Amino acid sequence: MYRYLGGLLTRGAGGLYPAADTLLPASSLLRHRGYSQAVDPSDDPNFFTMVEGFFDRGAGIVEDKLVEDLRTRESPEQKRKRVRGILRIIKPCNHVLSLSFPIRRDSGEWEVIEAYRAQHSQHRTPCKGGIRYSTDVSVDEVKALASLMTYKCAIVDVPFGGAKAGVKINTKNYTVSCCENGPNRTRLVPVRVGPGIDVPAPDMSTGEREMSWIADTFATTMGYNDINAHACVTGKPISQGGIHGRISATGRGVFHGIENFINEASYMSQIGMCPGFKDKTYIIQGFGNVGLHTMRYLHRYGAKCVGIAEMDGSIWNPNGMDPKELEEYKLANGSIVGFPNSTPYEGSILEADCDILIPAASEKQLTKSNAHRIKAKIIAEGANGPTTPEADRIFLERNVLVIPDMYLNAGGVTVSYFEWLKNLNHVSYGRLTFKYERDSNYHLLMSVQESLERKFGKHGGSIPVVPTSEFQARISGASEKDIVHSGLAYTMERSARQIMQTANRYNLGLDLRTAAYVNAIEKIFKVYRDSGLIFT
Repeated sequence: MYRYLGGLLTRGAGGLYPAADTLLPASSLLRHRGYSQAVDPSDDPNFFTMVEGFFDRGAGIVEDKLVEDLRTRESPEQKRKRVRGILRIIKPCNHVLSLSFPIRRDSGEWEVIEAYRAQHSQHRTPCKGGIRYSTDVSVDEVKALASLMTYKCAIVDVPFGGAKAGVKINTKNYTVSCCENGPNRTRLVPVRVGPGIDVPAPDMSTGEREMSWIADTFATTMGYNDINAHACVTGKPISQGGIHGRISATGRGVFHGIENFINEASYMSQIGMCPGFKDKTYIIQGFGNVGLHTMRYLHRYGAKCVGIAEMDGSIWNPNGMDPKELEEYKLANGSIVGFPNSTPYEGSILEADCDILIPAASEKQLTKSNAHRIKAKIIAEGANGPTTPEADRIFLERNVLVIPDMYLNAGGVTVSYFEWLKNLNHVSYGRLTFKYERDSNYHLLMSVQESLERKFGKHGGSIPVVPTSEFQARISGASEKDIVHSGLAYTMERSARQIMQTANRYNLGLDLRTAAYVNAIEKIFKVYRDSGLIFT
């Protein structure tokens, strides 16, 4: 059964849509589903309210400039009214679809599972956002994450609107066949999935396998006559139209995001650190996909991982830990606890001594109750929403550099965008130019050698031209993985520069989060303005 928060759905071109009389105002969404604020909102705020609060802070700063840039023959008051109208359009979550569906367990018993898909914005289409499996999933959570995805895509200049899905299920309690034939095969696909409508991706407890199931189901049902059907999801296996570099994309993006700020002397001087990774220590909360790949790249560039936190325990080694050894240990034992080159850490490892703290687990981990005890000078938000507004304020007061989630973990959606383009183009990156580039490089070396021999002669034999190791590694041309890695690095660097420029323009100092929101709001506002909506 499909419901739009309790209402009905009508079938239209391309999928299922909410019936006109079932649309609920944003203010009533949480009340309708029975969710309420935490007892102490200042320390455990409602997730979506938290995101909206950050948005309001950014909108308040950028409003005057948006009014000034509006080229209409109206009074300043009328211009401001129009700007605020567009900001009110950008802020709320546009659609939240609620589902309840039965799945049959291998024992023959039936269970009813709840799921949600939120679409925050259609200023760009398709909408984009992951599907997570968790018993803690709620309407509030998917709305907040969909909102962050909208702003995230704007920051890294990926032309998608924001979305998110959550299924209230713990896959550890179900067999593979039960999971395949339940939410993936028959239930989630009809929910407005499509290459130009809504394109899901992996998230918590989902991966290539689930995306492959969904792509196959869409291609053989609703998308059976669509040549671009496999672009309906990203994060697929290579054999199903996936892209090299997608699995490590978010962690690699976290690394590049930290790299862009830790090498910026002006920011490092403000927090009393020297630029560069060498001898910097870091702690990661969450050794999943994001934490593992972040650790790998930081390790390669000379940083030292002294602590790792997981749900079942934390480990510590002041001399550093090797990511490959730790990965192999976890694969063999199912946990990081007991890793030979470490000792158990008692207490909150988030408050341990380190230069960089990377929360890469879940939201609201850094609150006003522990913000004063955080010793790291850089907080790199690998997870979505790990810092509450009160903690964010405390970090600014303490001169702690917080690199915000909406920028830092955008590597995943960036490479998802590359995969989506690959699926629409129906050709892998580098395939058309690989051999040409390789031949061109060899001809270049031969041309240099012949020029030297004409100039100096060949009295002692041919003059060898030996390429450097860096050129030798690139001489065969760029593979798909090379192109993806290069595009991701460029995207993260360009976006970091934009955030820095915004922070300088508005005198925001170390408040990179507000700078990122301002940056996103300016870009989204421009889309609405240039589309003519501002004049309606």
